[in-house]
Amino acid sequence: MGVLDHRPEVSVVIATRDRPELMRRAVRSILGQHHVGPLEVIVVFDGKDEGESLDAPMELDAGPHTIRAMRNTRTQGLAGARNTGILTAEAPYIAFCDDDDEWKPEKLAQQLNLMKDPEVLLVSTGIEIHSQGGVHERPAPPIVTLDDLLRSRITELHPSSFLMRASAFTGEVGLVDEQLPAGYGEDYDLLLRFAKQGRIVADRAAHTIVHWDRTSFFSEKWHGIVAGLSYLLDKHPEFVRSASGQARIEGQIAFAHAALGKRVDARRWARRAIGHDRFQTRAYLAMLVGFHALSGNWVVGALNRRGRGM
Repeated sequence: MGVLDHRPEVSVVIATRDRPELMRRAVRSILGQHHVGPLEVIVVFDGKDEGESLDAPMELDAGPHTIRAMRNTRTQGLAGARNTGILTAEAPYIAFCDDDDEWKPEKLAQQLNLMKDPEVLLVSTGIEIHSQGGVHERPAPPIVTLDDLLRSRITELHPSSFLMRASAFTGEVGLVDEQLPAGYGEDYDLLLRFAKQGRIVADRAAHTIVHWDRTSFFSEKWHGIVAGLSYLLDKHPEFVRSASGQARIEGQIAFAHAALGKRVDARRWARRAIGHDRFQTRAYLAMLVGFHALSGNWVVGALNRRGRGM
């Protein structure tokens, strides 16, 4: 393990659970960043197995950087694991990387350039999605406002690409929301909160590799999706400013109810979505799934193979 002579430039938080080989790949991509100062990689183990070894990331050659491994000491799940890392981070900037994703070598250097504007609180990048359907490049929009995020989740803004000011977590934005049901949408909630407090910008290039060639942790957790999205609608009253944004989330809730076989709830939420936006495709898909014309899991799988999400 490398030893830092001074404060690291960026602290990178990786929450991991039972995927040591993928986690090591993610860490290697972070250690391979070009043209940056010393980095601090904080690997937070979120598994239930207390016997799980913390040694896996420490076996890597950190060079001028530092690797630290610890267990999640807060709420079990991604939000608590990320907060565990955030609260121990020593750098002025904090980045996230999911344990199954990777960074291209120029990622951090390009983002730190954009952080020179003191009003910028979060910098993202474009993403390169690797799915069963092939490789799909998604450039990120260079500037993102709250109204943009109310209209669309903007999937190009993936949490594995986030670089954020550490001061925002202890100040106006706050920590990742550990109260969000099933942890669903915690990254979207974080984006909304950052957009309310400062500027979000992005390097359009696909500096972040996102792997969708495995089943998503949330792909079949429909109850959590219903609870999490309903919570977000209540938490962010600003959604009333965007009829299409409300319809998008209502359509997702309708789809989840349909996948659960709750046809009455699915129809109710689908009607709400269509009332806000009659072109909301998710609402019509929910009706098809509710009437067993399509399988919910099949629809999600087909979208993921094309580098898209529900």
